[in-house]
Amino acid sequence: MKPLLARKYKSTNPRGWWMSEKLDGVRAIWTGSEFISRNGKVFPVPASKKKTMPSGVVLDGELYGGRGKFQATVGKIRKGDLCGVTFMVFDLISDDVFETRYEALNALKMPSWCKVVKHSRCNSFTHLESFERKIIAAGGEGVMLRERKSKYIHGRSSSLLKVKRFRNDEAEVVGYKKGKGKHANRIGAIVVKFAGEVFKLGTGLSDDDRENPPRIGSMVTFSFFELTDGGVPRFPVFGIVRDYE
Repeated sequence: MKPLLARKYKSTNPRGWWMSEKLDGVRAIWTGSEFISRNGKVFPVPASKKKTMPSGVVLDGELYGGRGKFQATVGKIRKGDLCGVTFMVFDLISDDVFETRYEALNALKMPSWCKVVKHSRCNSFTHLESFERKIIAAGGEGVMLRERKSKYIHGRSSSLLKVKRFRNDEAEVVGYKKGKGKHANRIGAIVVKFAGEVFKLGTGLSDDDRENPPRIGSMVTFSFFELTDGGVPRFPVFGIVRDYE
C-alpha cells in the first residue's frame, strides 16, 4: 500500500490550504490489523496496543516520540517498546476528499495513545510564515500543506507539500575518516555520497555511532541547510541509519 507522499513547497499560494506541523517521527499506516511502514515493513507493535485500535479503517500517521526525539523513537520501535510514543494520525485513507476524511477521522473513537493531528486553514503567505516560525521556535521541523478538497493519492502528489527551512535527504556510506583527539581509536566521521558529491558527516554522530559506524553501502539520513554552488550540502548533520522501514 503506497502512502500519499509530499512534494517540496516552492511558491504555491497557500491561501485556502490546510496547515499542520511536520512531525519528526516514523511514518506508519494502520491497516486495520497491523502497523506498517511506507515500504510495507510490519512494525513490532505490542498486541495490547493493536487491540485498542479502531477496526474497519485504514489510518495514515506517524509514530512520534516528540520534537527532537527521532533517534530515540526509532530505537523504541525496533524493540517493540512504544512507551512514550504516540500514533499521530493525520489522514484516513478513503476515496473521499480531505475535508470528509478529516471529519470522519475526528469522529473515530481512538485510544489514549493516539491523537489526531490538528489542521488549520491558511489565510495567506504571511499566515504560513508566522505558523512556520512558531513551530521552528518550539523545536519543530516545519509545516505540511494539504490542498483543499484533495483526494488521497497513493504516491507522490503536489496536493501535499512540505515546508522546511532545513532539508532532509539520504546518502550512501562509502567510507570512514579516522578520529583524532577525543575520537582517537574510533571514527571521526563517515564519508558519504549524495547526488554525485562525496563529503564527510561528523556532526550528529553519537559515541556509539563512532564506535560502531554504519556499514559501507548502507543508507543514512542527514539534514542540511542548502546546497553550495558546487552542489555540496552546507552544514550537514547525521541523522540515523535508514534501516527501520
